[in-house]
Amino acid sequence: MPEQQHFDINSFRLDGKVALVTGATYGIGMAIAIALGDAGAKIAFNARHADKVKAAEQTYKDRGIEAKGYVADVTDEEQVKKLVADVANDLGVIDILVNNAGIIKRIPMLDMSAEDFRQVVDTDLNAPFIVSKAVIPGMIKKGHGKIINICSMMSELGRETVAGYAAAKGGLKMLTRNICSEFGSQNIQCNGIGSGYIATPQTAPLRERQADGSHNPFDSFILSKTPAERWGTPEDLMGSAVFLASDASNFVNGQILYVDGGILAYIGKQPEV
Repeated sequence: MPEQQHFDINSFRLDGKVALVTGATYGIGMAIAIALGDAGAKIAFNARHADKVKAAEQTYKDRGIEAKGYVADVTDEEQVKKLVADVANDLGVIDILVNNAGIIKRIPMLDMSAEDFRQVVDTDLNAPFIVSKAVIPGMIKKGHGKIINICSMMSELGRETVAGYAAAKGGLKMLTRNICSEFGSQNIQCNGIGSGYIATPQTAPLRERQADGSHNPFDSFILSKTPAERWGTPEDLMGSAVFLASDASNFVNGQILYVDGGILAYIGKQPEV
């Protein structure tokens, strides 16, 4: 009889792994870092300001998670090289990278300056390239590595006022596939999480109630376009992140896992006649 195969639930564990989650001082990044920490990983994170790093370290400590923060700007290649070296010295060579740091500027394209456009692309696309480039040599030496890029539905769709963000996130999808293509033979898996509309401080203005107490029109629009009929939460991304960071996803490479409540699968409700 053929040997019976069994699934090892421990393949989702991250014990002994070192994970760098960029910009993980709040919101999606912090939720993902908490999930990876709860799964056993040692967490490193960065922010550009020391006060944010200190406050986040306390939050992780209160959760019982081993996390060390660093002051670094991920758009600066020299600062990133130092960040990666410091993490290796303090916690060990990085096994898992989550390129989470990002910004959005909601400006109509004709009103958007080239400087604003460059800033968004620099943070949302150039930075993941810079940080990935810095960690990949260590992953090659260790013989394995996981890179998770935080993409977006704007990796697939366009929308008014987000030209820079959509351009960057579309590029990040292709950077994800290219890292897979170039380093898959080195046992490095690079995948993306395409988040839907997530309730974070960054999206709070889109969910604010109107003066008369009614829903923001954009809030109502998103609810009508989402089969789940709700905004996502940072916690909704935790399971996907642990899966893509773990040995359970060792043959998953170059993919974007959309965690969007079903928006990309849905044409929308038929108008009432």
